Amino acid sequence: MKKVEADTLEEAYQVAATQLACSITDLQYEVIQHPSKGIFGLLKKKAIIVATCQKTTTVVEETVQEEIILPTQEEEVATEIISVVKEVVVETTIAPEPEAEVEKNAVIDNFFAADKEDASADFEEEAFEEESIIYDELALLIEEQIKELLSHSCFDIDIVEVDVRDNTALIFIDGEDAALLIGKEGYRYNALSYMLFNWLHTKYELFIKLEIAEFLTSQQEMIRNYIKPVIENVEKNGKGKTRPLDGILVQIALEQLREAFPHKYVAVKTGREGKKFIVVNEFNNKNHA
Repeated sequence: MKKVEADTLEEAYQVAATQLACSITDLQYEVIQHPSKGIFGLLKKKAIIVATCQKTTTVVEETVQEEIILPTQEEEVATEIISVVKEVVVETTIAPEPEAEVEKNAVIDNFFAADKEDASADFEEEAFEEESIIYDELALLIEEQIKELLSHSCFDIDIVEVDVRDNTALIFIDGEDAALLIGKEGYRYNALSYMLFNWLHTKYELFIKLEIAEFLTSQQEMIRNYIKPVIENVEKNGKGKTRPLDGILVQIALEQLREAFPHKYVAVKTGREGKKFIVVNEFNNKNHA
């Protein structure tokens, strides 16, 4: 993928074709900025495009996919990290009787409870510290892998930070081309978020929260303002729903509405045209009972 600047779009296409060693008809491009002559030579703008060669798209995609596959030695390290985390949790729980699965879940859920006995609390604090160290090592490993992945793109990205907490990888990415990495209406953000989730959830059993520049924060604020009338409608009528939402907006709206209505049924539904929206209503009496 190449970012090209030129006085005209036609010249930009020719430069991109030359740099990618293919014909103009094989170019797949996105116009980032249209050229403008300005006024009396002032405020002149050049044409800016981001282009790839269709013939090599498959090869590039396969290369990117290969970059997120860990080498054998790193896979072993990651597997060992996850196994140690699981052992820390298991060793700090009380072995339940075979038939007491409910009690087992209760012990795990209250693993970090503050009202344990002093000896148990000390042991749990040590386990928590050990788990934090392991998560820090895992965060560094993931951070290096994402940096390696982005180094093969044409985007100028100089900040990649990863923190792992509560089974979630918090990923922050920023740089001069952060806006390009987000893409129009967030389509590149959604694609990258989906790819990273499939990788990290498969390899490390982690969920993710991806922030590029301040895109996620702005989307959260936008949805917060949008769902205010939805919340008012639910409070008045006992139920309501959002309009169709795309990509990350569905997940953001779901989280915020579940936080607003913890005792109601809040779920994602798919319409006839495949578009997703959020519904809020009362739990079914039979299921609730």
